[in-house]
Amino acid sequence: MKPFDPQRAEPGRYPRLEAALDTVNRDLAATLPDQPPLMLMVWEEQVYVAVSDGSWHHNGLREPDDDAPDDLTLTLGLVADAAQETVTERLWQAWPVCPFHKIGTHLRPEGTAADWEGWNDGGSGRLVWWCRGGTADGCHDLAPVGELGGALPGKERRASRRRERKRGGGRGRAGEM
Repeated sequence: MKPFDPQRAEPGRYPRLEAALDTVNRDLAATLPDQPPLMLMVWEEQVYVAVSDGSWHHNGLREPDDDAPDDLTLTLGLVADAAQETVTERLWQAWPVCPFHKIGTHLRPEGTAADWEGWNDGGSGRLVWWCRGGTADGCHDLAPVGELGGALPGKERRASRRRERKRGGGRGRAGEM
C-alpha cells in the first residue's frame, strides 16, 4: 500500500484547472476574506481542490486533454463544485452563502428554473451561484462564479473591492477565467 503523500500541484502543470481555481478564489476572497486561497493538490495522478492545510473533500479532477475541446464552463464547474465541497466539509460551514437570505447557494447555469437538476446536465450559459430564496418562484441567480464580490451588500462589497485592490487582483469575466 502506498503511503498517503499528496503534493501541491506544480505551478503551470494544470493551466485550465489553475485558471478555474483563480476564478473561484475571487469568490472565496470576497466572502471569506480571512480564509487563505484554495490550492491544487495532486495524489495518485488525481488533482484535488484543497484548503490551505492541504486537505480536501471531493472526487479528484483531471486536466482536460490537450486535444479535447476547451470547455471552460465545464472545467470551471468541476473546480467550483470541488471547491464548494471542500470548503463546506473542511471548514464546517456552508459556502457560498447568499448574503440576503443567509442560506447556502448552488452551482447552476445562469437563468435556470427551480426544478432544474444539475449544473452539468445540459444547461447553457455562464455558471452562477444560485439561491433558493427570495423571489416569487423561490429562487434567484446571486452572481456568476468569480463575481460574488459584486453581489454583496454595499458595505461588504466596498470592503471586498478594497481587499481585491490591495492584493493587486484584476477582474476578468468569470466565463473567461
